[in-house]
Amino acid sequence: MKFPSPAIAIEPTAVTANAVLRPFEPSDLPAAHALSSTLNWPHRIEDWQFALSLGQGVVAERDGKVLGTALSWQFGANHATIGLVIVAPELQGQRIGNRMMEALLDRLATRDVLLHATAAGRGLYERLGFVATGEIDQHQGMLAALPALAKREGDRLRPLAGADVESLIAMDTRGAGMARGELLGRLFSQEKTVVLERGGHVVGFAVLRRYGRGHAVGPVVAPDFDAARLLIAECCRHADGFMRVDVYAKGGLAQWLESLGLPRAGGGSVMVRGRVPERGPAHGGWALVTQAIG
Repeated sequence: MKFPSPAIAIEPTAVTANAVLRPFEPSDLPAAHALSSTLNWPHRIEDWQFALSLGQGVVAERDGKVLGTALSWQFGANHATIGLVIVAPELQGQRIGNRMMEALLDRLATRDVLLHATAAGRGLYERLGFVATGEIDQHQGMLAALPALAKREGDRLRPLAGADVESLIAMDTRGAGMARGELLGRLFSQEKTVVLERGGHVVGFAVLRRYGRGHAVGPVVAPDFDAARLLIAECCRHADGFMRVDVYAKGGLAQWLESLGLPRAGGGSVMVRGRVPERGPAHGGWALVTQAIG
């Protein structure tokens, strides 16, 4: 399933006397990865490749060197997210982040736009019309022994089957309030997905994937707290070493994640320009795909 996403058409535009904005090209990936690495972001170049393959972006360039990035992803006809907004230290304070954001927002003018802001970036996004609507928590670390979680009667965990794909995409659309079919289809085809049946009916799922320093879990779509914990725990059983789970703070998973050896290591604000996505009861508000994509 693929939703048409018009390419971002940006003419090279002077940002400062020595820097220009231009579209983000695949050939920029090594430079973007190097830029995020200088800021101690954990992204592998494969994580950058995945992000760009689903979206479009801009770079700020000076003397042939990429010194700023910003990407966006369009979901369905009405929604978009923005992330991987980075400005190198030598260009900070020159409104580069503001110019890159404006370039993206010009192309997303008819859409409701969501992003996850660090404390440092929140002021910029507020000036561009974004409003904070919630918080996210980043939990990561080396997994400790997993607790034994008792399933409810009638609960069954199993791998993804081909017949599940369309129904899980529809479940995510209702839960996230955005049509993310292309994103979910890619994750289902490339990563490990755990499905939860309750009383013979599929009620939730979680994706385990390689990301950053090890593995990450997300998205997690579940009808309740116990189901979300069950899905995350099952994903963790299939991975050793470093784990990361980015969750919505309102979900209440923090204490349990810390008991797994995954302390809170950061977070940010959920910010929206336009209408807040209408999330359904079996919502996607347990774990994100990534803080950038949502």
